[in-house]
Amino acid sequence: MDGFIDETRGGVTELRVHGASGASPAGMLNHPDPRLVAGDGTTGFYRRWWAGGRPEGAEADVPGIRHREAYAWGGLTSGGRTIALWLLLLPFALANLSYFMLPRPAGGRRLRHVVEAAQRLFALLLTGTLVGAVTRAGVDLIGWQCTAAGRACTHETAPVWVRWLGVLWGEEPSKRLAVTALVPLLLVVLLWWIARRTWRRDERTVIPPTTPPDGAERGGSPLARPRLWHGGAPVWRLRVVHVCFAIASIGLAVSAPFAHSPQGFVLTVANTYVQLAAAVLVVLPATARRLDPHSGTRDPGWLTLACKVLRVAAPLVFVATFAAGLAGMPAGGSARQLPGVGIGAFQFVLMLVLGLFILVATCVLARMDRPRGERDPIERRAMHGVAAWFVLMVAAGSANVLALGVLFWTATFFGEPGTSAEAEPIGRKLFLDDPVWWTAALVPIIAVGLLAVAFVLYLIQRAEAGRLAAALEPHYGERHAAAVAAKWALAALTDRAGLVLAVLTGIGVAGFGGVTVFYRFGVPAPDDGLTGLLATTGSWAMIAAVAGLVLLGRRTHSDLRLRRTIGILWDVSTFWPRAIHPLSPPCYTERVIPEMVARFGELAPAEGDQVVLSGHSQGSVIAAALVPQLEPELRGRVRLLTHGSPLRRLYAAYFPAYFGARGLAAVREGATWCNLYRLSDPIGGPVFRHADPLAAGPVATDAVDRFCWDPPRPGPGEPLGQTRWHAAYWDDPAYDETLARLTTVKRTG
Repeated sequence: MDGFIDETRGGVTELRVHGASGASPAGMLNHPDPRLVAGDGTTGFYRRWWAGGRPEGAEADVPGIRHREAYAWGGLTSGGRTIALWLLLLPFALANLSYFMLPRPAGGRRLRHVVEAAQRLFALLLTGTLVGAVTRAGVDLIGWQCTAAGRACTHETAPVWVRWLGVLWGEEPSKRLAVTALVPLLLVVLLWWIARRTWRRDERTVIPPTTPPDGAERGGSPLARPRLWHGGAPVWRLRVVHVCFAIASIGLAVSAPFAHSPQGFVLTVANTYVQLAAAVLVVLPATARRLDPHSGTRDPGWLTLACKVLRVAAPLVFVATFAAGLAGMPAGGSARQLPGVGIGAFQFVLMLVLGLFILVATCVLARMDRPRGERDPIERRAMHGVAAWFVLMVAAGSANVLALGVLFWTATFFGEPGTSAEAEPIGRKLFLDDPVWWTAALVPIIAVGLLAVAFVLYLIQRAEAGRLAAALEPHYGERHAAAVAAKWALAALTDRAGLVLAVLTGIGVAGFGGVTVFYRFGVPAPDDGLTGLLATTGSWAMIAAVAGLVLLGRRTHSDLRLRRTIGILWDVSTFWPRAIHPLSPPCYTERVIPEMVARFGELAPAEGDQVVLSGHSQGSVIAAALVPQLEPELRGRVRLLTHGSPLRRLYAAYFPAYFGARGLAAVREGATWCNLYRLSDPIGGPVFRHADPLAAGPVATDAVDRFCWDPPRPGPGEPLGQTRWHAAYWDDPAYDETLARLTTVKRTG
């Protein structure tokens, strides 16, 4: 092509990696004309192109000497239209996130494996919760209740596309259940298709054969193990288990009301056995075990065979159930709500038991993992090391909000939601279980708790701003000190995220325990007085939440800018592989890490070559995970420049097994490293040592961390400059100074 673009390799390469905002290649390169030199439109490496020919200057690319390159990976989290559906997968993503927060003490390996098995089973029940909500809405509210003879969906005002069920089969419930069971089945098929498609498109990447076989020689950090990013077989097995469990739960909703008949009993037992087989497989360690791609170890053949058998058995049993229901099975009564065999109640109790066990076991693991002696600042654990349990409870809470929102929306759309205390005549009433109404009553209480936490955070921010204002006067002057102090104090509220999570989770868990007690002792649903008002308010709030997600997803499907904004939500959770929930949004690092490992080998083929890996925000996390994956000779050619990095503030606090003192020390030993941070940044911060510029006496310094003033300190009589917060580190004067130092310093350690 005309113009000039440097596509040579070797020399010094500044490789820039963007963060969660998905910066454009032009913005990363600070150049209007980037060109793709490797990769594709989803992930790619870009360099600058000059239309007027080869440029001159200190920053220009010089073939074989120096180059500036950008790696764009944002297409994995904000490019596809299916991201509109990811909003509904938030509980699955949070459950997967909790797995990587689990403490990993050296002496607690067996207990940790048991907890991991409990987490996988809990994640399986979360799938059952969301699929069960759609099943309950379709099979119970519509198939059993609404389309029965004389009920709401048989009136002239009912939608034609459901009224025909009541007209044809108003007295034949099994036929109605069989047809309405196709709705949740379509949901399961959609979840399976998205999970399979995203794995093949975004995650299935061949790991370069030059990668060493294990991480033993790299400090023993879990980040150094290639198998972390090699999950093809376990993700496939978990996907089979979850999909088959969900299909069997739909089959149970059709067959269980007719379990009094021989045919219904056999089908109920068959569907139950499918669910039991799925539960057994999911707790086996081998099901989710990731193997080193270069070790030559193979998955056990019996496990693969068992998954294949389950994959065939579940659809066959469902087809048999559907055919029997459509042919007609004798009804055993005319109950208001869909009869069952207690499977739902058993799963509910199992989730409670699992949640309690995971809490106790995680506390034990956290205590075993607690550092002794003088505590390294990096060893600060979020929520005392028990964050995994809190996040798992948030996953359960969000799943229940979505589930109940679907139920209330369905009951409101086709009729009127009713409680067990409703008297005859039934009219347009569609009845929901009593625990559903009690859970709805919790929503306003949690909202009040959220407001209380927000007020406490406001008071904390004001107090911190007042403390900082006096200390900032010598640096910014009396005129600007208060404004800067307010911005720094606001950014510091990120460190209180654990407080918010703990309070809201505590309110939710306590309320959920109360709901369980009420249900156990037969307390009727709240349909009167204050509790009735709370339940009604909560039901409308959950309907609004589901409707809002649907509208947001619809708009996201057609709006690229909104897709990129929503994609930021997934950049933290989808950094981690799909370890315990295969239907969660896809993991971009399964593709990013192998691609960057291969690119490093191309950019620094000789001993004198250097690659300055410049990572902003989430890009710094990718960089820290990449360094231990490189061969020893390649790590000697790496310089690491991070900025706006959440490595210590978020990742070391919430994922100490991977980014704690041991993991970050392995990165520090593997490459010469410098980290830029600001106190106005609500996300980034220091990695190893907090250099307080306001402290009296000598300022503590660290070879890695470098403090940057933001906003820039004005001169006498000058206005206060614009605060950059978390952005524009590449334009900060400290960046160029640090880059120049890294490209001349010799690697130490």
